Amino acid sequence: MATKASRDADLEVSTIYEISKILSSSLDLGKTFRELLNVLSSHLGIRRGMISLVQESGDLHLVGAVGLTSEQFKSGRFQPGEGITGRIFTTGMPYIVPDMAKEPLFLNRTGALDMVSQDGASAFIGVPIKAGRESLGVLSITRATDKHLRSFERDRRFLSMVANLVGQTAQLHRIVTADRMELLKEKTRLQKELQGKYSIENVIGVSKLMQKVFAEVHQAAPGRATVLLRGESGTGKEAIARAIHHQSPRKDGPFVKVNCAALSETLLESELFGHEKGAFTGAQGERKGRFEMANGGTLFLDEIGDISPAFQAKLLRVLQEREFERVGGNRTIHVDVRLITATNRDLEKAVTANEFRADLYYRINVVSIFLPPLRQRREDIPALVEHFLAKFNKDNECNLTLAPEAMNVLLSCYWPGNVRELENCIERTATMTRGKVIRDFDFPCVHNRCLTKTLHVPDVKATSFVPVAPIIPIAPGPLAHAASAGENGHSQAGTNGSSSERDRLVWAMEQCGWVQAKAARLLNLTPRQMGYALQKHSIEIKRF
Repeated sequence: MATKASRDADLEVSTIYEISKILSSSLDLGKTFRELLNVLSSHLGIRRGMISLVQESGDLHLVGAVGLTSEQFKSGRFQPGEGITGRIFTTGMPYIVPDMAKEPLFLNRTGALDMVSQDGASAFIGVPIKAGRESLGVLSITRATDKHLRSFERDRRFLSMVANLVGQTAQLHRIVTADRMELLKEKTRLQKELQGKYSIENVIGVSKLMQKVFAEVHQAAPGRATVLLRGESGTGKEAIARAIHHQSPRKDGPFVKVNCAALSETLLESELFGHEKGAFTGAQGERKGRFEMANGGTLFLDEIGDISPAFQAKLLRVLQEREFERVGGNRTIHVDVRLITATNRDLEKAVTANEFRADLYYRINVVSIFLPPLRQRREDIPALVEHFLAKFNKDNECNLTLAPEAMNVLLSCYWPGNVRELENCIERTATMTRGKVIRDFDFPCVHNRCLTKTLHVPDVKATSFVPVAPIIPIAPGPLAHAASAGENGHSQAGTNGSSSERDRLVWAMEQCGWVQAKAARLLNLTPRQMGYALQKHSIEIKRF
């Protein structure tokens, strides 16, 4: 007897050890409790094991079990005080039933009595799961009734020890879950606060890329540093420049803009610095330049990458000294102006090619903000479309709406003209729509009449290019030449088109999961043409 008692004690100790390791291995209660009950089943020879925990509703739900089917597991729900399990939870006292078939309180909700009729009498032993004095649930087992009441009492003591460990784990899980929920609430609150903080009037952007732009604008606006806005045409550089001005201490001062690419060198000098009377033919009086007009405020020089090398030297002095003379004058004028510049050119490449002065580049590239193209922030398209359509409805006193399939067309477009092109597309399509709902077939690209594509498509007779798929208005001009070069042995693509051509190839490959054949069909190229184009631009195929 002593030897058997010693073996039983050793078994219990090893079982407790295994259970403690399981409970500390994971915070997934369902998985942890199933493994725990499997250990009890293996070491103690139980038929069934169940762990029920109280829920927010106050009811007890099974969270772990062995020996139950999925349907029986779903039925394992009890109200406090209901049946034996509910009574154990309410009273906080253990309960032993030597023969479940003779117990009137036994509900048989999980079908335990069905086993009794097949395998003989079964005993039920249940103990409360507590954390301090609070009841958290119930641990219960069923096993064959082949032992004396004294052994039931021993099982009860052992299960109480296990329930104590389970209670500690359940309480820890509750604390961790509550902390996690609190952190998620705080994160949501901060995100809403940041979204409210990092928003810019008249600029729409919910994507991560635009939120980053907004954050950089808020950070750069209060200072005096010169800002360089970089990005493709139509990405909203002027709107961002205005936002920097309106959020700066100079917001009450003037905001003056100049498009450097629209003026010749002579006119640009007069426009920026002003001129004296008689400085040149037609100068009938003195005129203030944009620098003077922007005194105390902000001057926005758009397309600064297009100014001539000679004028770059003149502009450099103004940026360094904040002083200049009018054309035809000799009086030095001092101004207090914050400068914001913008360009869609690769200035680093221009500096390397001696097309742009390095000293001027360093002077204007103090704070650099990159505006992503629309194709890289497609999650902003629905909000932009809604804004442009609302603006059209207001201006034209109508009430047009957009069908879901029409939005799919817009989301699949390449948009080489970015936000400006999207706005024009909405206005053009809304104007020509006859009904009150804009549908997919209302867009010109669906009928192969996309204006943007028309501007970029080369002479089909002079190349082996095949027009792109109508729903995706990709500007395929340079890509057509690349395809032609693959067939004819020479390339007609210009330097300016090379970058956009490579972007379209990468975009098509990304859309098709880097499957070359699919990307070729998307661009209406042969596999041979596609392969040549990828090789030409050194685009490495990603393997998944």
